[in-house]
Amino acid sequence: MSITKRILSGIKPSGDLNIGGYAGALSQFVKFQHEFESFFFVPDLHAVTVAQDPKELHQRSREIAAYYVAAGIDPEKATIFLQSQVPAHAELGWIMETQAHFGELNRMTQFKEKSDGKEGVSASLFTYPALMASDILLYQASHVPVGEDQTQHLELTRDLADRFNSRFGKTFTVPEAIVQDIGCRVMGLDDPHKKMSKSNPNQASYILMLDEPAVIRKKFSRAVTDSDGQVRYDWESKPAVSNLIELYSLFGEVSTEDVERRFDGQGYGAFKKELAEVVIAKLQPIQQRFHEIVNSAELDEILKRGARKANEEAGKTLLAAKKAMGFVTFD
Repeated sequence: MSITKRILSGIKPSGDLNIGGYAGALSQFVKFQHEFESFFFVPDLHAVTVAQDPKELHQRSREIAAYYVAAGIDPEKATIFLQSQVPAHAELGWIMETQAHFGELNRMTQFKEKSDGKEGVSASLFTYPALMASDILLYQASHVPVGEDQTQHLELTRDLADRFNSRFGKTFTVPEAIVQDIGCRVMGLDDPHKKMSKSNPNQASYILMLDEPAVIRKKFSRAVTDSDGQVRYDWESKPAVSNLIELYSLFGEVSTEDVERRFDGQGYGAFKKELAEVVIAKLQPIQQRFHEIVNSAELDEILKRGARKANEEAGKTLLAAKKAMGFVTFD
């Protein structure tokens, strides 16, 4: 059942999206749709591993789907859908739980980070890597773009696919990782050692996808740099400046070397001003399209079509997995 050149990825609807989501995900999705048969989903089932306000979950799920379209994903070319609209995700997720070992799940670093110091942690927070594996395996994805904080989960997915295939016969494609060189982890504007996050109480540390131009200019003007004064790409000795260079590279669609050459001898003031304008220029058409579509019937239709296509593809894999395990099926 192997499908060549197929990709699956998604952005969890757990908060307002910052520009790290564009740099590390959306911009890549737009590119991948031309290179792969693409499935981009909104993992709303993953969002409820922690408590969510129902109204906020509903709206944020629509917003992530709207960002996909606004950023340039063509729903005629790629399949855009909500995870909760495809029941096979939950069913194969349970099957993957039966194949996962307790020790494997216990070693997941994200569970340790998200559960540390909290009371009443949901069991789903512990087992969700099995659901993540089902997300990927359902669509026979040959490739999965991952950030550095997700490589462990993809390795588990690969292990589960291999284990299932060994026990029950070749059923799943074993996916390969696509690791982005630039922008896979955008850091805070106030601290280059911490990932950009809206949970940071310092609002100047992050730029949201819907921030207005004046806000973006102000935040970049306050971004930390160093005392060196040179726009030079060197994560070891110049992490703050390197973070800003990567943002310029991604939003300006130029190499980091081009950024260094452009601002050679100009200092940080000119660099940060132009960086702000490059980001604003990229975000403004996205923001306009986002507002047009987020609560529209057009988005409803895109998601309905996507769910039909996703259910069709996922159903084939789920049926094959159930047959392989010995479940009674009537197809």
